[in-house]
Amino acid sequence: MTTPFMSSLQQIEPGWIDYNNHLNMGYYTVIFDRAADEAFATLGFGPTYIAAQNHTTFSAEFHVRYLRELKRGDRVRSSFRILDHDEKRFHSFQELFHEDGWLAATGEGMTLHIDLSGPRVAPMPAAIYSRIAQMKAQTADLPTPNGAGAKIGLR
Repeated sequence: MTTPFMSSLQQIEPGWIDYNNHLNMGYYTVIFDRAADEAFATLGFGPTYIAAQNHTTFSAEFHVRYLRELKRGDRVRSSFRILDHDEKRFHSFQELFHEDGWLAATGEGMTLHIDLSGPRVAPMPAAIYSRIAQMKAQTADLPTPNGAGAKIGLR
């Protein structure tokens, strides 16, 4: 596999539309988060993992780039790929695509593995770490995504 994980289609909900008649900026993060939950399930994270291990993930940082407007009723899906990782965290990148194929936004995040007894950042179990490494390896030959590591500033 040389393509990133791809989420199921999600529909823009009417309540997510702002007074500019497009998707409010906060809901891009909701969509990215829902798509990441699908990817996380393939890695072994989620409610069952929390119940069994008392461990989970927390988002440490998330950056969104808004590239093209989304409107009420549009349907989108998000890619998810691991750019880097270590035993306690992973750096991910997502692209949000309209069902017609055009790129609407990108999201880049740093996720921490958390022991909820602290809570504190903790190493991942070997099985989870292996799945993260495998997901990264599946797209290792792809170029760095456009916008990854972008910073905000005036030119």
